Amino acid sequence: MSQEAKFAVGQKVRVKANVIVYHHPQHKGKPYDLTGQVGEVVEVIETWQGRPLTANLPIVVKFEGKFKAHLEADELEPVV
Repeated sequence: MSQEAKFAVGQKVRVKANVIVYHHPQHKGKPYDLTGQVGEVVEVIETWQGRPLTANLPIVVKFEGKFKAHLEADELEPVV
């Protein structure tokens, strides 16, 4: 079972690793740490046009508002 497989679309997750992004809508162009943020998995990228794909950041998580980020499975933990 791949690490991505333990996360399903619709699942609530929390960012457990120190992840810095520069595209957060309220902090455009400035470093913003996602650690502790809770969001919902909206996509797990495993195939493209029917072929297996090994994406570097395969889990797409939607946070507050329209903000989305691509993350790795080891950067996330399920929210119970």
